[in-house]
Amino acid sequence: MEWTPDNSNQDIEDRRGESGGSGGFGGSGFGLPHLGIGGLLIVGVLSLVFHQNFFALFSGGSQATYQTRPAHPQATPGKPDREMQFIAFVLHDVQNFWDKALPAQAHVVYRHAILVPFRDSTPSPCGTAGEATGPFYCPADEKVYLDFGFFDELKNRFKGSNAEFAQAYVVAHELGHHVQKILGIESKVSRLEHQHPARANALSVDTELQADCLAGVWGHSAQERHIIDITDIQAAMSAAAAVGDDRLQKMATGHVSPERFTHGSAAQRTAWLKKGLDSGNISSCNTFSASR
Repeated sequence: MEWTPDNSNQDIEDRRGESGGSGGFGGSGFGLPHLGIGGLLIVGVLSLVFHQNFFALFSGGSQATYQTRPAHPQATPGKPDREMQFIAFVLHDVQNFWDKALPAQAHVVYRHAILVPFRDSTPSPCGTAGEATGPFYCPADEKVYLDFGFFDELKNRFKGSNAEFAQAYVVAHELGHHVQKILGIESKVSRLEHQHPARANALSVDTELQADCLAGVWGHSAQERHIIDITDIQAAMSAAAAVGDDRLQKMATGHVSPERFTHGSAAQRTAWLKKGLDSGNISSCNTFSASR
């Protein structure tokens, strides 16, 4: 990725200097379906690369060695480091894109989400944000909760642009959920889930695939502006495929149960990300009416 350091604190509520909990996955109580896109991305990719089932950490596996991760120095809020400068650049680029694209394409005014970087854990209206959930969007307060512990692991295993664009993909996906909230999609899905509980998983798949497509819509603009190139796009496709429900289920349980999909298969995720990348238009992202 081509980017310039961004020292702005606009739209950022930095909680990295706060003590939010003991850290580590042990005793989190979260199951696999509750992982956010960031958690799925990083745990899935690391498992594939290192040929080790990191999902055992969420199911009471005995090798929960992740808890021994060395402590990182706490950042001082208001003093951006390179990590924060990069995330700030991505956040502002994606939101500046939607400032123009949402009124132009959907005739709706975009309002900025707030990004909350944290370590270990931090409270949110959607529940405690922690390492086991990974980065996620909370519609109740319109904030993206971003666990820098996950990003540290990704950066340590992957170098250069591949790691950077994987991080950017996470941020763009979560902001895609914010776009869904603004467009009224999130509230409609929530009502349908309550009215038709049996459709909850299918609705979740549609929602997540649309967020992938919306991330691709931003990626289309980023490619046109030479922020990303074909190598970054290939990395994004690989990352999207790595966190397909079929691959993750196979890795975690040894078999695939399509009826339990919550984010979509590897083929679906790459297909919808590519739709957004190719079209650059929200109208291409109607996962709810498409026949998959």
